[in-house]
Amino acid sequence: MTDNLDDNYANVYGNRIGYGKKPALLLIDFVEAYFDKSCDLYADVEDALASATRVLEAARKAGILVVYTNVVYHPSGINGGRFFEKAKPLRYLVEGHPMGAWAGSLAPAANELVVSKQYPSAFFGTSLASTLTAAGIDSVILTGLTTSGCVRASCVDASSHGFIPIVVAEACGDRHEAPHKANLFDMNAKYADVVSEQEVLQYLEGLQAS
Repeated sequence: MTDNLDDNYANVYGNRIGYGKKPALLLIDFVEAYFDKSCDLYADVEDALASATRVLEAARKAGILVVYTNVVYHPSGINGGRFFEKAKPLRYLVEGHPMGAWAGSLAPAANELVVSKQYPSAFFGTSLASTLTAAGIDSVILTGLTTSGCVRASCVDASSHGFIPIVVAEACGDRHEAPHKANLFDMNAKYADVVSEQEVLQYLEGLQAS
């Protein structure tokens, strides 16, 4: 072991899996709460939304399954358990609150799936894993908010459920650069392939041509 981060992980972690045969795109929690400065959850992540929107456009052209997630609670918060109790800003995501609306121009198409959740992972307590498996999906392209929270949790669970996680770096965001970069590094080391927007766009364009 050395004091240099990259040297410390070299030849131990960071193996690349590569792309699967049938991907789905997952857009995690792109809701107004992260973009409205009056909300405690505001994270200054407009660039991540712009990147994810470009990936979404490419995914639609490629004809792959697109899945959106949001967080929706009963007005009492009872279905949020300890997560709702611990993370006070989640009060903005009770059912019907305007902060839970899709951000910007984002809007699921009629043939796209919305998975509502109460916990960080898109897989925990939802039918997502079963849906992807039934559709023959073997890999998930992950975009969303926040990198250190719901993106990371979904990445780990995707791997645990047997899907190849592909995290698009520019299409994820956090309220501070430090946890954003740290979690991208760790996901790439142990659970996923973290790729650039440009790389994933080229991959999706290749699917269009095939």
